Amino acid sequence: MSCYECSSESYDKAEAWCRETVSAGHDMLFSTALFAAEMTRVSRELDVSVQALNSLFRNAHVSHMKRTSHTIRNQTMSHVKSYLNGTSILKLAKKCNYPPAMMARFIVENVAVLPTRQQHPSTGDNVVINQQQLSEGKKNNDGKMTAANNTTKASTATRKFITQSLRHPEKMLGNASTSILPEYLFSEKVSSNISDTIALPSRDRNDDTNLIPLSRLSVEVREAVDADPMYGPRSDKERHNIGIEYELLLEYTLRNMGIPFETEEQLRKRGTAKTPDVLLSCPVGLKVRKKKSPHPIQKSPSHLPGNFEKEDEYEWKIICWIDSKALFGDVDTHTNSVLPQVETYVHRFGPGLVLYWFGHAPLSRLGDSHGDVVVVGGDLQDLFLMPTGEYRGQSGRQLF
Repeated sequence: MSCYECSSESYDKAEAWCRETVSAGHDMLFSTALFAAEMTRVSRELDVSVQALNSLFRNAHVSHMKRTSHTIRNQTMSHVKSYLNGTSILKLAKKCNYPPAMMARFIVENVAVLPTRQQHPSTGDNVVINQQQLSEGKKNNDGKMTAANNTTKASTATRKFITQSLRHPEKMLGNASTSILPEYLFSEKVSSNISDTIALPSRDRNDDTNLIPLSRLSVEVREAVDADPMYGPRSDKERHNIGIEYELLLEYTLRNMGIPFETEEQLRKRGTAKTPDVLLSCPVGLKVRKKKSPHPIQKSPSHLPGNFEKEDEYEWKIICWIDSKALFGDVDTHTNSVLPQVETYVHRFGPGLVLYWFGHAPLSRLGDSHGDVVVVGGDLQDLFLMPTGEYRGQSGRQLF
């Protein structure tokens, strides 16, 4: 695309393709390689960037999950039974049209031994409570501390254990005798692919006595997590890093322009609640395309005051803050998630700007909180009007 605002035609086609592909449980949902290939192919066909399509696709999948996850959860024990009888986690995920990494989490929650370390009230020693004790509320050996009294601590530790199991299944789940509930150990014998091994550090690399057979559970958790293109520890980390990367890019750009601001971290240190990514030290003017204008804004290095091709299609907006969104601004996400969030900034700090780095849906379909929220896609505008009347552009240059 030549601009960062989707045309109505491209947006509708992309959104429809995402919904249909998710609902159909396409094979790309269960293979990272196929997912990447399909995204590249479809982005060319629909004239939408890969980043925008990826973001739009994930938003569509999250909506799908909200509609269907309760049904999957209600059938958890049925899925566990299928796993115990030999169906792989990845096949279960495909059958249910459910993310492989999340299906792996379900299985680990119900099949693995989930240790929770608590401190003994009198000796201070660590004691272990497993999920059976948690459910039955059994007492420890001295009868002084029940699992029910420590449910909050136990559940927190359990979540951490499961997360670590998805990140490092070989380490956390590799030994079947210690990582799987005794009543479910029989499931280790029904798999046809349990010959995988892990090599422990050894002085002698040729010493195969250090080869320990991996449990079927750890092998299948690894397979499911690696096959999942959208969920799991790897994807979570990537999204987190991308969000930070674009926040830093926003800060760098503003500093380069010589526009003073406070970061979210600085605002939190002085006790400000519900903070945007950037709070400008003074209000600034930003020239943007009018919402009803049929022509998307075209950015170019030659932007100067009054150098817009269709001057009557643009207007000046005052902004006091900027919120960075490393995603594509589709209608549903903008309306139900982003807009309610940034409206709290409007109430506290005044009008501001939402920057969708991967583009956004047609402006005519995105709410603007009665004109107090400016939506821009793709990059930060390179022309700002300071309160002093001077124009600021890239490299802090003053434009007149």
